[in-house]
Amino acid sequence: EVAAILDLPPTYVASVASFYTMFHQEPVGRHVIWVCTNISCSLLGAEHLLDYLSRKLGIAVGETTPDGRWTLLEAECLGACGGAPVMQVDEAYYEHLTEAEIDRILDEVGG
Repeated sequence: EVAAILDLPPTYVASVASFYTMFHQEPVGRHVIWVCTNISCSLLGAEHLLDYLSRKLGIAVGETTPDGRWTLLEAECLGACGGAPVMQVDEAYYEHLTEAEIDRILDEVGG
């Protein structure tokens, strides 16, 4: 449908949509959480925090909560290595994360 509107080949539209992570090809929740798992974040506990978020939200990476509130995704790099570990919720970045900080952020954003 997008290809027809833009008068472009469908394969071109599909390649652009699949390249950029901000274009979702499946429905996502009201709030999208990206957790960076690149080297800086991983060395400072990103995998643990990703597991914590998964348990807290009751979903696996790539899933959306049944109420449609949250989608949890893993990012190769969010480009904020100096603030590792980092997550992005919607358009906002959060740095130097801990479990307590994640709880506060989720309450604030999803409140």
